[in-house]
Amino acid sequence: MEVLREVERGEVRCALFDFDGTISLVREGWQGVMIPMMVEILSETPKAESEKEIKAIVTEFVERLTGKQTIYQMIRLAEEVEKRGGKPLDPLEYKRIYHERLSEKIRSRLEGLRSGRIDPEEMRVPGSLEMLEALKERGVVMYLASGTDLPYVLEEAKLIGVDKFFDGRIYGALDQWWDFSKGKLIQQIIEENGLKDNQFVAFGDGFVEIEEAKKVGGIAVGVASDEVRREGINEWKRRRLMEAGADVIVPDFRGHEKLVRYLMAEEK
Repeated sequence: MEVLREVERGEVRCALFDFDGTISLVREGWQGVMIPMMVEILSETPKAESEKEIKAIVTEFVERLTGKQTIYQMIRLAEEVEKRGGKPLDPLEYKRIYHERLSEKIRSRLEGLRSGRIDPEEMRVPGSLEMLEALKERGVVMYLASGTDLPYVLEEAKLIGVDKFFDGRIYGALDQWWDFSKGKLIQQIIEENGLKDNQFVAFGDGFVEIEEAKKVGGIAVGVASDEVRREGINEWKRRRLMEAGADVIVPDFRGHEKLVRYLMAEEK
């Protein structure tokens, strides 16, 4: 656990968790599907730069928008196509193409979870189940929010055994994408629960939930998970989480006891 800045602790009542990369590993490698797809599309435009230049541009905005609904990355793709003299498809069509390609990549994982061939623990960020249990024991009300479409989030949360901790408080991307954002959800959580700054904590591996938590004065825990090795810290994520304003950074939840004691000011 790396503490970047000391915050007032001990009164956490509500917690928001990002899903992919923070709790779930089902969609590990999604950037390896989205980025090449976008590079391919932009390379076909009339004013396309070199593939290397396009990849750098795409990687930057995909990573910057990680945590937002997928449609925002597709809206940006359409804008980049138009900027290069191309005729963009509807962002929803780009999203459909992306989902088809990603589905191919993760199909065997989902089938394995459904059949029992794959242990759900293999598809969770290490220690996440224990972290959720520890917070539940302390009466913390938990929310799950993802930029992935809601039906997928609901199924995948159930398959990896974490849905029970949220009592229906699971949120994801909607067809009416303008009706949902993590920022709106955080405001709703603060208002509905009458929270003060340090009574709210957000956990995530991307910019969005970290920035939004800090906007309302909450505590932000960056999860710099190495999704491939399932151990150690992802240095790229760590740097980005620091930039986003994280108060604390962890590689995963293996040290959940220490993290929970820290957040609840229970250190001995």
